[in-house]
Amino acid sequence: MFHVLKRLLTGQPRRPAPPARPRVLLDDWPAAIYAIGDVHGCLDLLIAAEQRVLADTAAFAGPKLIVMLGDYVDRGPKSAGVIDHLQRPLAATDTTRVCLRGNHDQAFADFIDDPTGNLGWLEYGGEATLRSYGIDAKHVLRDGGGLATLAAIVRETVPDWHRAWLMQLPVLLQAGDVVFAHAGVQPGVPIAEQDDLDLMWIREPFLADGPQLPLTVIHGHTPAKAPSFGPGRIGIDTAAFATGILTALRVTADGSVTVL
Repeated sequence: MFHVLKRLLTGQPRRPAPPARPRVLLDDWPAAIYAIGDVHGCLDLLIAAEQRVLADTAAFAGPKLIVMLGDYVDRGPKSAGVIDHLQRPLAATDTTRVCLRGNHDQAFADFIDDPTGNLGWLEYGGEATLRSYGIDAKHVLRDGGGLATLAAIVRETVPDWHRAWLMQLPVLLQAGDVVFAHAGVQPGVPIAEQDDLDLMWIREPFLADGPQLPLTVIHGHTPAKAPSFGPGRIGIDTAAFATGILTALRVTADGSVTVL
């Protein structure tokens, strides 16, 4: 149903960036595409959102696709469980799941690789992620041997396949004139030239101006109390870890959009 394109960005980058992450292009539209917003360690909410989606898919004949918009870790209590869950197949055989990479997922993987250079991750949700693996980062840093010990514990405790899964996640999925990305896109820049960092991190000017391209972007990253509709964009990060609301959205080839 789709193929993954791995290619370097073309054109002059606006700032230094790592090699381009994988992107996904759909060869054709499935019967319906569903997007689920930022999970942030809320495993119970994720399971409930998937159940709503799978119940809805019964109305559509043919293959369906669920696009996870990233930020599976940090802040909520069960980041490790979320990663385990997302690596399992869905119960419905006619529905495929694609998980995109969020900035928090990238930060977690970066911390595993280089704790010293990425210590700031602990301050914006990382402590909760490590706690889900049974690691009390604050205690280790203060009384248990410091950063070197914490780094060793993380390497020994976080399964290799969790890091490998995080690192292979694509940063964008496109179906016709609909683009799914964690944070959004740089306005006016062709999709093939979009920077990975923007796809995972951007807010303004995207939130105010939209993509300024002939397409619609469905994204997470910027929390709101309810789905937000802007010029050429739909944001569905409803701060699940704080509100208890994990938003799912259905999009069909005719352009209709339904919040589940």
